[in-house]
Amino acid sequence: MKVLQKGFNYSQDGPGNRLVYHLQGCNFACKWCSNADSIPLENPKAKEVPADEIFDEIMRSRPMFFDGGGVTFTGGECTLHFGELLPLFKRLRGAGVSVCAETNGSHPDLRLLAEYIDCLIIDCKLTDDEAHKKYTGASNRKTLENIEFFLRSGRELHIRIPLINGVNTGARDFAEYFSRFDTSHCDFEFLPYHEFGKDKWQDKYEMTDAFVSAETVGEFERIFNEYGLKTVKT
Repeated sequence: MKVLQKGFNYSQDGPGNRLVYHLQGCNFACKWCSNADSIPLENPKAKEVPADEIFDEIMRSRPMFFDGGGVTFTGGECTLHFGELLPLFKRLRGAGVSVCAETNGSHPDLRLLAEYIDCLIIDCKLTDDEAHKKYTGASNRKTLENIEFFLRSGRELHIRIPLINGVNTGARDFAEYFSRFDTSHCDFEFLPYHEFGKDKWQDKYEMTDAFVSAETVGEFERIFNEYGLKTVKT
């Protein structure tokens, strides 16, 4: 699989200290993406690494997996490497390694992959399909189908909502949507817009006036709590 970068991170990509693999390629093209260099399927900076080599590296890194840590696969969109990830995740589960996946939730067979995942993180950028297409270049129908499946399944789920001014700051729209389901095994995190990845864009960076205020973040937290939806900060 194509690895753009890797390194250890604590608590922001799943619990504990984790070895994080950023895989190349994404089927979304979010206009605010902070890793725009990971969107194309081809990138000269990405290195093709055999799954066996990645497995061996993970096993050697186990002493670093403290505080409930392990390995996290993110992107780009890690599920574009589904055919390689599935057998790798099975091997890691058999070896007792905690596996986390950060995904946009759009892969049609995500539930098969998730069987071998200890921590599943899905981004939900918008609930309206047409708006989602406008800002990401792709439909969100499969993402919402997968989120709804996992909410019904009773498995642990962490949902991240990036907050982008002028795009998706309707807190009650999100809260009303998620309140239709049993979210007792799910928590939500809000990610305020930032420009840290602006320089990675080769094309024109289109986002302007996209920052959100602390008051907006607080409103999301208040409304989600009003609907009985658990919010967290990592």
